[in-house]
Amino acid sequence: MSTPHSDVLIVGCGPAGASAAWRLAKEGHHCTIIDKSTFPRDKVCGDALSGKAITLLRRFDPQAVERLISTDSAEPIWGIRFVAPNGKPIEVPFQDPLPEDRTQAHGYVSRRIDFDSFMVDEVRRHEEIDLQLGVHVTNIEREDDGWRLKSKDGTWEHTCRLLLIADGAQSAFARKVAGLHKRPEHHAGAVRAYMEGVTGFHPDGYIELHFLKEYLPGYFWAFPLPNGQSNIGLGMRTDKLKERGISLRDEMQSIIEGHPLIGERFAGAKLTEKIVGYPLPLGSKLRRASGEGYMILGDAGHMIDPLTGEGIGNGMYAGIIAAEQAIESLRQNDLSADTLSAYDVRIARVLGREMDISYRIQTSLKWPFIINGLANFIYGRPKLTKLLSRMYTDLELRAQVAKPSFWVQAAMGKNF
Repeated sequence: MSTPHSDVLIVGCGPAGASAAWRLAKEGHHCTIIDKSTFPRDKVCGDALSGKAITLLRRFDPQAVERLISTDSAEPIWGIRFVAPNGKPIEVPFQDPLPEDRTQAHGYVSRRIDFDSFMVDEVRRHEEIDLQLGVHVTNIEREDDGWRLKSKDGTWEHTCRLLLIADGAQSAFARKVAGLHKRPEHHAGAVRAYMEGVTGFHPDGYIELHFLKEYLPGYFWAFPLPNGQSNIGLGMRTDKLKERGISLRDEMQSIIEGHPLIGERFAGAKLTEKIVGYPLPLGSKLRRASGEGYMILGDAGHMIDPLTGEGIGNGMYAGIIAAEQAIESLRQNDLSADTLSAYDVRIARVLGREMDISYRIQTSLKWPFIINGLANFIYGRPKLTKLLSRMYTDLELRAQVAKPSFWVQAAMGKNF
């Protein structure tokens, strides 16, 4: 019996891999997508779906977001509450004023166990996609005309011309083949837990980032979920964690047991699951994520936003870009490293500048006096808050906000 073969094989059926498969299917290209898990399965994450992710979902299918929210597994989000080390909150809506029609939110929060299952269901809607779950590949070999993959238990084997690797932050292929090793200054650690009974959320459903002085340049987050649940977490850059000898699990437990600034919000709350940790390969230093016959997508390719920790939207963009490059390279019958390097060029153009801006903002937020000063200045200035609300859709404005000169001009009344 001959070994099954595909022109394109995608490893990983999370947002990045699913997006690549969708884009290929939309152009009538068949592909195979495998995942070692069966779904539903949990993935440790902050669970936030940014406007970027929602926009891409609607681009794939105008009804996709409606199908997601019809399951009651996604909480609409209308803004962000930033809390400075001195406890002063800055509440920035995604739109100012907020729309009267609240049927289409800018973003959502959805548990990954729910969102990823939704993504798998969306993949199943396309007959061009051969979806194979529960396939744990441990052997990937390069051959003259492509790749040969074998499962851990020896019961599954497949060949392909082009590999799209989207198997997450701990991808062995990314490390061993592409050389994408962890660099502590461009990497973060995080812990997440689910709770019920957390109080004090904004009535319009804002996600919260708390810049507690003990954990800068990281932050503590609290994101509302449906049915009175919440996703809470704590993240810091890996080099700072090592430097300070911090256990994120212990620190998170300490915060919810009685941090002087926010501990009272957890007084009547309880953990519904244990605190779990996960790595975040940041995109603060983009590195090559392609080579002879392969492209690496999303978290596996170190594409997480250095400031917000968002990986879903960036992974979805990477999936689209990889699929479009795959279509062009297959058309040219050229899957060489030189040709596929166009993927990295486009990743840098589409995502690179945004992540560079995020990194510059992140590095400036390591000093409490800077964050406190900004919070004190912004607080009570609605025109400035209205201006900042445009940052979510205006990359040029975000670049200006990252510069000290912007704040000098704002102090002189020149920006608003």
